[in-house]
Amino acid sequence: MMTLTEEITLAESNGKRVGWRGWLALIVLMLPVLLVSVDNTVLSFALPDIALSLNPSSAQQLWIIDAYPLVLAGLLVTMGTLGDRFGRRRMLLIGATGFAAVSVLAAFAPSAAWLIAARAGMGVFGAMLMPSTLSLLRSIFTDRDQRRMAIAVWASMFSAGAALGPIVGGILLEHFAWGSVFLMSVPVLVPLLILAPLLVPESRDPRPGRIDPISIALSMLTMVPIVYAIKEVAVHGFGVLPVVLTIAGLGFGVVFVRRQLASAQPMLDMRLFARGTFSGALLVNLLSVVSLVGFLYFVAQHLQLIVGLSPMEAGFALVPGMAAMIVAGLLVVPIARRVSARVIVPIALSFSVIAYLLVPGAVGDGALALLIAAFVLLGIGIGAAETVSNELILASAPPAKAGAASAVSETAYELGAVLGTAVLGGILTAAYRTGIVLPAGVAGATADAARETLAGAMTVAGALDGATADALRTAAAHAFDAGVGITAVIGAVLVAIAAVIAATTLKGSRSAHVEH
Repeated sequence: MMTLTEEITLAESNGKRVGWRGWLALIVLMLPVLLVSVDNTVLSFALPDIALSLNPSSAQQLWIIDAYPLVLAGLLVTMGTLGDRFGRRRMLLIGATGFAAVSVLAAFAPSAAWLIAARAGMGVFGAMLMPSTLSLLRSIFTDRDQRRMAIAVWASMFSAGAALGPIVGGILLEHFAWGSVFLMSVPVLVPLLILAPLLVPESRDPRPGRIDPISIALSMLTMVPIVYAIKEVAVHGFGVLPVVLTIAGLGFGVVFVRRQLASAQPMLDMRLFARGTFSGALLVNLLSVVSLVGFLYFVAQHLQLIVGLSPMEAGFALVPGMAAMIVAGLLVVPIARRVSARVIVPIALSFSVIAYLLVPGAVGDGALALLIAAFVLLGIGIGAAETVSNELILASAPPAKAGAASAVSETAYELGAVLGTAVLGGILTAAYRTGIVLPAGVAGATADAARETLAGAMTVAGALDGATADALRTAAAHAFDAGVGITAVIGAVLVAIAAVIAATTLKGSRSAHVEH
């Protein structure tokens, strides 16, 4: 039996360059990537409208965002492994059909609870989509240089979707109800369902192991309690429940790992994590996404509720940063052929650290320009780092296990999305509640609503008269921006940690496949 290193080295040496059909398949595979990235960004910009329409509590507001990535994170490893066994294209098509159907249900949600449930359903089918796209790229592009470019396009499509989301979503929100942002999935996924069977070849593990229901359950029992514990701390602070959930998740995680190590055909090959490049790239992915999602969480609210921009105007304000993310992801490809990843990624992430350090100064007349500049710097760092780290993750796994490796990468991505909202968003919410000083005349239920969220305060102010309304808006804006300052410092620290991890664990991308 070949070792993991021998499997990967053999696959790299046998790699063949693809022709036009392979690149057309790449275009088709970008449709679900575009959909998911648009969905994430649109939701951030639609959140103020959703808050005004459904009147969710602060906890429900976080759950509306996090129900999708929480369920998705719990199922990614399972769906990636099932794709390796039953066919990655098949899982992609099933996921696309289900995702479109549940998105329609989300679009017409009559309550916050309904929307949260629909978002959870989208997570189930989304878990089938994302590992399939990345693992299919691994099987189509066996040549290392072509695969590096394909992954740069894959990562850039996330950025492109994030850039298109606010613009398209802004246009929809100005002319239609907030539910219209979820209906965008239908015209995106219909072409996928038609073209994927024609252009995308099916691929699977030629030697799949048996289905292990116990491992599937253990993987979910590991992820869900830990992510839920993080959310509980963010919303309610430290307590008994988060500690119990964390211990339970870690306990199930230990059992899951022991079961995989003892199995001749494990659901997830734990040998991958013994490779410094694989584990280091995963951590870089996770922390990068935390910083990106955390930034979008507060900047979307600041631009709309404090600066006073419409959703479309706020979307256009962030386009330069999204464009910088795309360009950085593509330009880093030729550099990665010659320069070690442990040099490229820390340099790239240093731009993101600077971006977060600029945020506390984004107040007053120059706030908008400084926020735009900060997001450009953040985009440069995240775009380059994500391209390099994603390629290293796939290069560290044999082709037969591409689905499982892609699922682990996507798990880190979605966990980062949860942490970005739950941790940075939770810290911001806590700082806002602690810092807001309500003016005289705001009491009772209206005071509670104003303390709950920034959107709640602006809604209350809209129902008040004259000086009291202005005083409440000013107090809410000051409390929110003070919380943003605290959050920005924490974001900078997290990105700096990612840079240190990259410098100490990542190998040169040319040598990743020979690491022992």
